[in-house]
Amino acid sequence: MRRVALVVSLLVLLSAIAWTQRTEIMLELIKLKIAAQYQSAPNRPVPWQQGPAESLERFSNADSRPPNIILIVADDLGFNDISTFGGGVANGAVQTPNIDRLATEGAIFNQSYSGASTCAPSRAMMLTGRYPTRHGFEFTPTPPGMGKMIVRLSAELDPAMPPVIYDPAPEAQLPPFELQGLPASEVTLAEVLAQQGYYTAHIGKWHLGRQNGMAPHEQGFDDSLLMASGLYLPEDSPNVVNAKLPFDAIDRFLWASMNYSASFNSGNEDLFEPAGYLTDYWTDESLKVIEANKNRPFFLYLAHWGVHTPLQATREDYEAVGDIRPHRKRVYAAMIRVLDRSVGRILDSLEEQGLAENTIVAFTSDNGGPGYIGLKDINSPFRGWKITMFEGGIRVPLFVRWPAKIEAGTQIETPVAHIDMMPTLAAAAGVTKLPNVKIDGVNLLPLTTSQGVAEWTRHTLFWQNGHYQVVRHGDWKLQVNQRPTDGLKQWLYNLAEDPTEQHNLADSHPDKLEELNGLLRAHQADSVGPLYPATLNAPIMVDKTRAENFEAGDEYVYTPN
Repeated sequence: MRRVALVVSLLVLLSAIAWTQRTEIMLELIKLKIAAQYQSAPNRPVPWQQGPAESLERFSNADSRPPNIILIVADDLGFNDISTFGGGVANGAVQTPNIDRLATEGAIFNQSYSGASTCAPSRAMMLTGRYPTRHGFEFTPTPPGMGKMIVRLSAELDPAMPPVIYDPAPEAQLPPFELQGLPASEVTLAEVLAQQGYYTAHIGKWHLGRQNGMAPHEQGFDDSLLMASGLYLPEDSPNVVNAKLPFDAIDRFLWASMNYSASFNSGNEDLFEPAGYLTDYWTDESLKVIEANKNRPFFLYLAHWGVHTPLQATREDYEAVGDIRPHRKRVYAAMIRVLDRSVGRILDSLEEQGLAENTIVAFTSDNGGPGYIGLKDINSPFRGWKITMFEGGIRVPLFVRWPAKIEAGTQIETPVAHIDMMPTLAAAAGVTKLPNVKIDGVNLLPLTTSQGVAEWTRHTLFWQNGHYQVVRHGDWKLQVNQRPTDGLKQWLYNLAEDPTEQHNLADSHPDKLEELNGLLRAHQADSVGPLYPATLNAPIMVDKTRAENFEAGDEYVYTPN
């Protein structure tokens, strides 16, 4: 009997331990499943298409050759992470001289906005010039199991926070993750430029679908070196410095679910390991694309993963930025350093190949910096983070250098957004007829001349993520958010007088509130609706990072997915 009692006691104890560690056990099971499911072969050379050995006869005259186009998109870069606007990581301890160089040698758009507050719909708008009301790609797809795990982790990490609302029914109706993307029927910038005679290459992140006509090599890119998963180096690499964020549910899921892999022209199949730290590797391959295609017009879409979590840096970059604290900020600063180095290497390569004068290099970020990395000043001076649509979540850098056409030091104050990238770059390439669909973006090139600024007008920009909807009309901006815990919340700001959104005028300006709500209703009137249902509705604090706990009275928004 004593032996039976002992066995029962041990079983009870083991059950109690398993219960208290159930989240860690689930994360470890996810990690084991991913490791078994996605096996990567050793690195191999990428067989980029090779352009002609000499310049094509029809381009023998420099004036007859359309510009090369390089679109560099950072991921989750904070407005204050670069030193162009007087900031920089760790109170300016880490500068970004190469990004600054790109900015000063071309046009700086001082009021530039992302297409969305999260990555996937923002990237879709860059490539199509269309709002999600047109095609339904409205939410950022999430890997299977992520929603359920986010709910569990969030409740454990900050019980005082309003709850994450998870509905398993929509998730059961979702197509596989690889099939959640931009419809193949949408016409991308790559397709437009390919028809114009450009060689088109994609390197890095995509997040717009990987099968059924939605992968980059099926959406207009001649070649695509795809980020198949998101570790910058293997977690146990001797050359890596990792910074895990125990206070963040997203980070904990990413560490469990990601590996170190890439693919070439195959969507999510035929995986192999990258050759080195991911940001450097993408840049190495970009230089090969430039070299191989210097004698014909090319479009390179360099979609960096940096500086998105998981936070990983090389030991060399970690040491180079100096003694920055806390540890996660130092790793983050090192990631900024390598992103800046990438831009410098691209610019230097163009100079070496004699291509700088007639190459457009545009640099932006898919959205603002996230609060979930626990670093306070990355979007300074603006309020809010990625996933919110306060200025900190959607204000992003946009620099465009084209020495042949754009005068260095050009400053543009007109509000612009990612939906303008497609028509702008198409116009620069000489495209006179865009696809026979409604394009919401506009050509920004006239803004780069004094005459064009005087003649160019657009008053209204829109953002949406389900029930969370925003409009900027002139200097006025309205955010409308349905918070399940306490109902409708509206924030109205005059950005000319209050650019950092400190004074909510919703109660004191009812006429303006109604005017902007009317614009939102009109914008939604012919919406096709979201392609895929949202599975999560999560609270995001506006003025605190995820490293801080929620307290009564803290401002927050609720947002799907």
